[in-house]
Amino acid sequence: MREILGRRRRLLSRRNGGRPELLGAALTFAAEWQWPVLPGVAPDPQGRARCGCPDPECTVPGAHPFDPGLLAATTDPRMVRWWWTNRPGAPIVMATGGSAPCAVSLPALAAARALALLDKRGMRLGPVVASPTRWSLLVRPYSMEQLGELLYAKDFVPGSLRFHGEGGYLALPPSETGQGAVRWERAPLPGSASPWVPGVEAVVDAVVDALTRTGVSAPEL
Repeated sequence: MREILGRRRRLLSRRNGGRPELLGAALTFAAEWQWPVLPGVAPDPQGRARCGCPDPECTVPGAHPFDPGLLAATTDPRMVRWWWTNRPGAPIVMATGGSAPCAVSLPALAAARALALLDKRGMRLGPVVASPTRWSLLVRPYSMEQLGELLYAKDFVPGSLRFHGEGGYLALPPSETGQGAVRWERAPLPGSASPWVPGVEAVVDAVVDALTRTGVSAPEL
């Protein structure tokens, strides 16, 4: 019996392109945490470009929706299982806002220094998603009006900060994109029903202050 079960697991792993963890992660996000997800466009399998989409100058290679489009994002585990059974290596893309977190992202070096300072201050942060070039701090969903008022009230906001709000998207671990692997810099606590995330005001205030105090200009990337 053990031999039969072992063969089934190996067959499933082969059918999923050796990446069953992508399907497992996508099911956790969608079914357990109620974060709408969909498969992103993978890096070009022919190696001619970093992204499989038609745009030769794609700025987020392999880390964005294409077919299906962003509006197809879902929490339905049956759809998620179907997608990653047929596209086992596809990056996991979360539609930000609504029932899912939003995010504030900044260049990786600046983010690492900012997080180190915030840790010294004892600030509580939620999950942090890291790619080779940028880190994204997950925050509670916010409206464009709320974000606009927040930024307008500030004397200075680094131009390298990016905001993934309603109608946006973010690649989640353990995706492989045209820019490299996506991983957790700060992983959600294991077994959590839905990860805790802070409000956008606290994160923007803390990040802008940290960048100013550490002298990191955070060049635009």
